[in-house]
Amino acid sequence: MPIAYLTRRERFSAAHRLYKQELTDEENFRLFGQCSHPNWHGHNYELFVTIKGEVNQVLGYVVNLKVVSQIIKERIISKLDHKNVNIDVDFMKGVLATTENLAIAIWKELEKPLSDVGAQLHCIKIKETENNFVEYYGD
Repeated sequence: MPIAYLTRRERFSAAHRLYKQELTDEENFRLFGQCSHPNWHGHNYELFVTIKGEVNQVLGYVVNLKVVSQIIKERIISKLDHKNVNIDVDFMKGVLATTENLAIAIWKELEKPLSDVGAQLHCIKIKETENNFVEYYGD
C-alpha cells in the first residue's frame, strides 16, 4: 500500500524566557543573550505536525485531518496559545523553554493520541521566527 505524509499547520503566540535558576542574570545573559531577559519575550509560532501512514484504499486518505487538527488543538494549542511556556504549560514544567525542548515535549504529547487514531507521528517542526525553526523526528 502507498505511504503518504500529511502536515497540519497550527499557530500560537507564547512568551518564554531562557534561563537557568541557579545562574545570575549576568551568567544567563552570557549563555542566552536577549532571550534571558527577566521580563520574558514572545513569539508568534507556527507548528507543523507531520504524520505518515498507509493510504486507506476505500477512504483515499491516511487519517481524517479534522481529527488530527482537533487532537493538536486540544493537546497543544489550547495549552500554549497566549501563555507563558515557563509558567503555564504543564508539559514544559521544569524544562528549559528552548524551541528544541518544546518540539520534543510536543512530540511526547501527540505521539499516543495520534497513534490511537491510526496516524504515525513523523515530524514536529516549530517555526519560532522568520529565520529560525526546529525539526524533531523522535528518538
